[in-house]
Amino acid sequence: MSNALKTLLESGGPALNGWLNIESAFSAELMAQGGFDSMTLDLQHGVFDYASMLHCLQALRGAPLTPMVRVAWNEPIMIARALDAGAMGVIAPMIGNAEQARQMVRYCKYPPLGGRSNGPIRAGLYATGGLYQDSANDETLCIPLIETGEGMDNVGSILDVEGVAGVYIGPSDLRLSLGMPVQMDRNDPDFKPILKKYERLLRECEQRGKFAGMHTANHDDGVYYVNMGFKLVTISSDSASLLSAAKSTVRQFRAATA
Repeated sequence: MSNALKTLLESGGPALNGWLNIESAFSAELMAQGGFDSMTLDLQHGVFDYASMLHCLQALRGAPLTPMVRVAWNEPIMIARALDAGAMGVIAPMIGNAEQARQMVRYCKYPPLGGRSNGPIRAGLYATGGLYQDSANDETLCIPLIETGEGMDNVGSILDVEGVAGVYIGPSDLRLSLGMPVQMDRNDPDFKPILKKYERLLRECEQRGKFAGMHTANHDDGVYYVNMGFKLVTISSDSASLLSAAKSTVRQFRAATA
């Protein structure tokens, strides 16, 4: 089993991640044709249950990308089920300190590194040239989601936890936790303290040879953060792209027929 996203990130990236909120295998299959390096199913804020997650992971299987899941919380059952269903990376929300990161690793990894129970019911199909369990600890990505002031303050100790592949920034929750507006223009002078925190996080990642990911809303922000040093970026999502395309089509029609 080989994780192409892991290989790309270790080579320096950058990697482009797609984001799925819609519980449709067909829309997942369509998104997979976009050329993304990875695709993340959002079980925290998306409209998935276990069955729809499984169907979407199956729909992604035919595309040359790495399937990942953002679980609803840092707890063992959903992390194990996501991995057993075929996720090759897990993002867990609201990781604020090293102990929470160690818990996440325990849930993601087989012994001796963790305590994941054996039973890769579908994930075993990804194995090539040996058992899935032989390479799962090395090839599956354990990615804490840093989205609080506590998490930013403790990012160094979180990255030091064995088994953590890198960290992923949730910028909206981070701003909320710091008493800032949920949406801000990065050119706003009041945004400079956040950028300073990002710069420190990137230094911590570089010192340890680990990657930083960033959730963004558009192409321009994605390019900006890649140039800043982030190795994995998400730009928009299936639901946001669909809404944007629908509005644009209607707006163009209204303007042409006014």
